[in-house]
Amino acid sequence: MSILSQLNSVPMYLICGGIIAFVAVVCVIFLVRAYRAGQALGMDTTKMKRTIISSATFSLLPSVGILLGVIALSGSLGTPWPWLRLSVIGALHYETQVAQAAAEQVGMSTLSAAEMTPQAFSTIALLMSICIIWGMTLSIFLNKKYTQKLTSNKKSGKPGFGDMAMTAMFIGLVSTYIGRYLGGFISENGLFTFHGDYIPLVVMAVSALVMAGFVYLIEKKGKAWVDSFSIAGSMIIGMTAAVLVGLL
Repeated sequence: MSILSQLNSVPMYLICGGIIAFVAVVCVIFLVRAYRAGQALGMDTTKMKRTIISSATFSLLPSVGILLGVIALSGSLGTPWPWLRLSVIGALHYETQVAQAAAEQVGMSTLSAAEMTPQAFSTIALLMSICIIWGMTLSIFLNKKYTQKLTSNKKSGKPGFGDMAMTAMFIGLVSTYIGRYLGGFISENGLFTFHGDYIPLVVMAVSALVMAGFVYLIEKKGKAWVDSFSIAGSMIIGMTAAVLVGLL
């Protein structure tokens, strides 16, 4: 049995599916309790039902980005594990980046089923899990103080710590990827040969242009609802561009 067959086996589906089902049940319980609490407070049930429906509707398209992440990782890690990671607490940019970094550290040239071993998968899965638990753990003790720092200073009008931290983090993340793509294109097949893979650069440019279009609609045209679809839309169009460039 191949490693991918093992990762897609029935026991893996039962383990991961059981955890996801448990989380889903907890969500339903909180939904029911919140609805009953609203009724006890005298809130309009029609408005509450409308809020539930609209929230569920506007969650569908953004979740396409999560589905794309599951599909992208399933080719090397099987379907159950990415499904679990991205259904419960994982984030698309985090899971793919950590999985790739862990694969390189265990000696794999890239994250692929061809080079995957049980030992490599165990290391990758363990690292993906351990690295993300600290937010939940530390929030138990530090959440109150941390949320105060996240609040912008309304008197001075200056952004709070959270705004600056998130901006710095994303600038660093984007710069890392851009540098890697540029370096690969320029010197992947020899120093300054400019014969490397240029598809990531095309995807990056197309996705950036699409996101810029979404930002324009949100900030200049006042279409705030577009924000819920910006990430998924940029990803889908960027991946489509990769397929078209690959075919050409």
